[in-house]
Amino acid sequence: MESKLKVSAPQFLHCPLCGFEFEKQETPCQHGCPLGRFCKLVCCPNCRYEFPEKTQGLNVLQRLFHRGRKPAPDRTLLGLHELEEGEHSELVCLNSSRASRRNALAVYGLTPGSRLILQQKRPTFVVRVGETELALEIEIAREILVRRV
Repeated sequence: MESKLKVSAPQFLHCPLCGFEFEKQETPCQHGCPLGRFCKLVCCPNCRYEFPEKTQGLNVLQRLFHRGRKPAPDRTLLGLHELEEGEHSELVCLNSSRASRRNALAVYGLTPGSRLILQQKRPTFVVRVGETELALEIEIAREILVRRV
């Protein structure tokens, strides 16, 4: 007799503050909440913003009443790789799932709110943050979300 295991697809959540998309199981409570497993808040791994998870019933109602409406894409946020050489921008967030990469970039001044200048795109991306110039690979440049200033 064959046993069938129910494998569910990972549930993705969107942070309402920074827009980061992440899997639900990546959100353990890390601040020692006394409610522990009864806490209904989800913590964004990118910006650490805590927000209530939407219930299944609410998702069904939203899909039912908002069917056919597509939100306009937010073009105020861009990847660093989308800027032109010489453009000034403000860093909004580091959209990396790896904390080690976010921490390493923060050491060089790449923190939300910092002003950036894209100096060159080829052969590698060169960014100026204050008095620091950084050479970045394309994969890293895609993870840096900025706003033009």
